[in-house]
Amino acid sequence: MTQELYQEKVALLKKWAHAYYVEDNPIASDEEYDRLYHEVLDYETAHPDEVAEDSPTKRVGGVIRDEFSKAKHIKRMWSMEDVFNNEEVQEWLDRVEKNIGECEYFCEPKFDGASMNLLYEGGKLIRAITRGDGVIGEEVTDNVRTIRSVPLTIDYDGLIEIRGEVVIRKDDFEQINAERLEEGESLFANPRNAAAGSLRQLDSSITAKRRLVFYPWGLGENTLAHRKLSQKMDYVYSLGFLEPPFAQDCKGIEEIEAFYQMLIAKRDDIPMMMDGMVLKVDEVDKQEELGYTVKFPKWMCAYKFPAIEKVTKINAITLQVGRTGVVTPVAEIEPVNIEGAMVSRATLHNFDEIERKDIHVGDSVIIIRSGDVIPKIIKVLEDRRDGSEVAVNRPTECPTCGSELLDEGALIKCQNLHCSDRVINSIIHFARKGCMNIDGLGSKIVELLVKEGIIKDILDLYFIKYEDLEHLEGFKEKRINNLLDAIQATKGVPLYRLLNAMGIEHIGEVASKALALEFGLGIVDAAYDQIIVIDGIGEEMANSVLEFMRVNHDFVLKLFETIQPTVEKKVEAEENPFKGKTVVLTGTMSESRGAIKEMLENLGAKVSGSVSKKTDFVIYGEEAGSKLDKAESLGVATLTEDEMRGML
Repeated sequence: MTQELYQEKVALLKKWAHAYYVEDNPIASDEEYDRLYHEVLDYETAHPDEVAEDSPTKRVGGVIRDEFSKAKHIKRMWSMEDVFNNEEVQEWLDRVEKNIGECEYFCEPKFDGASMNLLYEGGKLIRAITRGDGVIGEEVTDNVRTIRSVPLTIDYDGLIEIRGEVVIRKDDFEQINAERLEEGESLFANPRNAAAGSLRQLDSSITAKRRLVFYPWGLGENTLAHRKLSQKMDYVYSLGFLEPPFAQDCKGIEEIEAFYQMLIAKRDDIPMMMDGMVLKVDEVDKQEELGYTVKFPKWMCAYKFPAIEKVTKINAITLQVGRTGVVTPVAEIEPVNIEGAMVSRATLHNFDEIERKDIHVGDSVIIIRSGDVIPKIIKVLEDRRDGSEVAVNRPTECPTCGSELLDEGALIKCQNLHCSDRVINSIIHFARKGCMNIDGLGSKIVELLVKEGIIKDILDLYFIKYEDLEHLEGFKEKRINNLLDAIQATKGVPLYRLLNAMGIEHIGEVASKALALEFGLGIVDAAYDQIIVIDGIGEEMANSVLEFMRVNHDFVLKLFETIQPTVEKKVEAEENPFKGKTVVLTGTMSESRGAIKEMLENLGAKVSGSVSKKTDFVIYGEEAGSKLDKAESLGVATLTEDEMRGML
């Protein structure tokens, strides 16, 4: 076979594969495909230096890794705000349209799988990264190359990030589990777990056998000039990617609800698991105008499908002690299958809820589960009681350490700081992504280190030695060094991350940033009156900080001394015309509104998304719309971009 004929056969093989895997419209028999495949493979075996970059033979995997490396997304991958009913959708629409006016929404199914970011450069797939924490994920390119619906090359010269969901079709999932059962392997709980587990195989040939499918739903880095997201996605589909079975542009709540109800009706017919519908503002400029919160874009949300209800029985109530000492009751129920997941536990939140719902051990109950939401009991079927049910009493002793519990009514707490459950859960929280992000320190490792007496609190992590770990099963030289390096690499982290990692009740990332900026290392001695005046900090949060610092004052100081966190200094803006003023930006300007917003905030201005009587200035560029009109009608001062810069 000549090189020219080989290239022709590769092109034909790719055409047949695309028709089968992407268009779901085979144009060749399996026998013809297999015969041509082996002709191509024979040529490549004889001429290894001439193998085409995008040859279908590269889909079989075979690359074996020791571990996955981390990789950074060019643009962040965001989470989504969840809404659960028509009223919440309307509230979300009202918030959006209050800021940008009436608009169209690009609606499509929300598949339940593993999020993936594909990076192409010069038309070639160069990297595939899991979502991770949105900024950094795991690089799984070798595994993703085995997915038939992911093009290895595309007709696009620049740099582009194509985001989507890796899923397993429901019938393929059943077949995979049947094969695992036959081979005596443990079964996957649901298609999403199967997809995520398949992507994390160190041997890519195993991934190749798992029948994974990739559906794109968005973009990161790109230079596409289309005005609408739906137009950009049409272009992505034209590059050879799978198109979702349904997608629609909708205006207003009625069209959105009609499409949503249609998807629910088609739920069983669509071959992939769906847990809702995604709404996105379609116009890219309006997306940018709306911007982002700390957690998610303001221009998109997930309209989740109704929760699925099942009837089961409570076999027992067990108690869990969290990192702050709160004792949470958990219902151990007779296992019940909900959308492919075997559910055997349900949350009860607290003992007030047990009393309010009059829950007994032995009761028949209705539980619900929606997407990732932990199953919960919504109703006790009292008419099914036969007298054998047992009432649940409020505990007085910690189930883990036996110390006396503090009963605050809604919350029951273990006050013993050395209670092993408190220690384990606090360390797990400390190490997780979003906190100190200690790679390799998962819950099982934490439990082992505490059980072996190697650590007893988060501070002990920083004094673990190589010889402390070398006797543990599964800990070889490379793994030990990687873990120790990951722990030491957290020294010097921003102070807010350390505060967030401490697990102060009611204090998350946003509050931690505000506290770190206001007090620095002096947070340990901050007074109530100083904390309560911080924007966004309420009475309960302030008291929680005070109580934590009172109980753990010396321990926190030792943490500061060991970790040496970076303290960001609060910079007081110099006097200028915008300091302390509320400003709204609208229209197209000489640079991105995000850059101008940052500049004004550094000057001490508060940049708002909507115009009101409290607005001090509306700064406008070309094609300014309703915000400028509203400012003029309210008598709010308006400035062109040039006038703003002139004032500075």
